[in-house]
Amino acid sequence: MILGIDTSCYTTSVALMDQESRLICDMRRLLAVEKGARGLRQSDAVYAHTQNLPHLLDNLLQQYPAEQITAIAVSNKPRPQDQSFMPVFTSGYGVGRILAAALHLPLLCFSHQEGHLAAALWSAGLHWQEPFIALHLSGGTGEILQVEPCQPTITNSLPSQYEPLLYRISIIGDTDLPPGQFVDRVGVALGMDFPAGAHLDALATTATCRDFRLSGSVTGTHISFSGPESAAQRAITAGIEPSQIAAAVFDNIGKSLLKAIRAAKDNSGLDKVLLMGGVAASQNLRHYLAREKVHFAQAKYSSDNAVGTAAMGVYLTANK
Repeated sequence: MILGIDTSCYTTSVALMDQESRLICDMRRLLAVEKGARGLRQSDAVYAHTQNLPHLLDNLLQQYPAEQITAIAVSNKPRPQDQSFMPVFTSGYGVGRILAAALHLPLLCFSHQEGHLAAALWSAGLHWQEPFIALHLSGGTGEILQVEPCQPTITNSLPSQYEPLLYRISIIGDTDLPPGQFVDRVGVALGMDFPAGAHLDALATTATCRDFRLSGSVTGTHISFSGPESAAQRAITAGIEPSQIAAAVFDNIGKSLLKAIRAAKDNSGLDKVLLMGGVAASQNLRHYLAREKVHFAQAKYSSDNAVGTAAMGVYLTANK
């Protein structure tokens, strides 16, 4: 089995997957954020991961002996680029490196973004080998990507530490404000706990009137969410009914994404589209984009998790 570890900005995650790509174990713990706050400093997030990982791994290893693990897969940076770095990923990488050395197992390093891709494809039952478009929609990322699956060179035995390239990724569109921040800022302003995505999504479904609208701004594959976020904050101050504001937020995101997706298809000549990241778990967004032929990660595997990291480890070891 492959042990996956991911330490993102707001979730500590571990997962086990067998060589047939069956998920055996998926454990996560959200990092605590104070009421009214809109996030954590990196130093606080790193500290939280160092507290969470021993508990999660202890629980996992009590159920599944270490002898059953054949490799450690870990996210060590945000994106599959040489200069990509974020302190939170040093937490999981450090623990993964120690475990791999202690258990005499190979350590497989991937990026967090590749983990999202792998989790989305795995959970949707997709086995795309040709280039496709992916939208990474979260609190830290708002990107439209052109993704080309790669076939790494694999020998009979893996080195003690290996960082293969499984996806060649190019950014072909972006947002001035990550959509997750748009959602979280509005949700927190409405009194919700951070992260506010699930709460605001649930509130939006209760809207009986959708007269309130947020104007969007889309230029080709570039989306501006900063203007709609400011307008939503003004609406809160003006006393607009909260469910209408929540519905308007997701309608704005959906409408903007729809325009950008169509532009990305025209520009790239690609037709397959995959949505991933925490914002992609929104039921309102899924309903809005149902008119376009797009694929979603299952809601449970849209948010940060170690399942995709483990899945990449399985792929790599199964094909060596």
